[in-house]
Amino acid sequence: MQILAIISQKGGAGKTTLAVNLAVAAELEDVPTVIIDLDPQASAKTWHDLRGKDAPVVVSAQPSRLTEMIEIARSNGAELIIVDTAPHSESGALGAARAADLILIPCRPSILDLKAIGTSGDLAALAKKEAVVVLNSVPHQGKLAEEAEEAVRSYGLSIAPVKLTQRAAYVHSLTAGQAAMEFEPDGKAAQEIRELYKWTRVRVHASTRDSMRKSA
Repeated sequence: MQILAIISQKGGAGKTTLAVNLAVAAELEDVPTVIIDLDPQASAKTWHDLRGKDAPVVVSAQPSRLTEMIEIARSNGAELIIVDTAPHSESGALGAARAADLILIPCRPSILDLKAIGTSGDLAALAKKEAVVVLNSVPHQGKLAEEAEEAVRSYGLSIAPVKLTQRAAYVHSLTAGQAAMEFEPDGKAAQEIRELYKWTRVRVHASTRDSMRKSA
């Protein structure tokens, strides 16, 4: 079983959008997936209620119960757990980071978002886990993406090779209780998620292997 933690100390960075889209991508590959929603706003759980489908499973929990919820998911056959954390909650994000095999930090290419990733990067370093920034809501044109990449590297953080572009499909799919790959299977948003999911799985395998080598 593998665990992804999605953290950002800034609200509106796109944590839940990333969590539910990756979870659906996993389920479409026949990978039983559980989202553990640690955000008191319970956005992922609300999406699941709108969805009207069991998979992916979404459970709302307090950060203090994260270890317990992970063990329950494991015992029920989950192969992938995605932890959706709350903004402005360092203790909850740190707990998720420590439990994770890989940390994803969604970040919009704006000055406020870019400044906020420093704290998330510090939490990942404190947890001694690999963290990768996923640029989100990137404009179709302009140099914002390049400027954002330069800013992210100044924090010493890696950047995922797949960026999520500003697309209506991300918004409309969530409203319908779907993910981009279900709402518009042949669309560009679906392709972005498909590629990001494949890359994430490879990166998780690599991170897990490296951790095992270090502990050997």
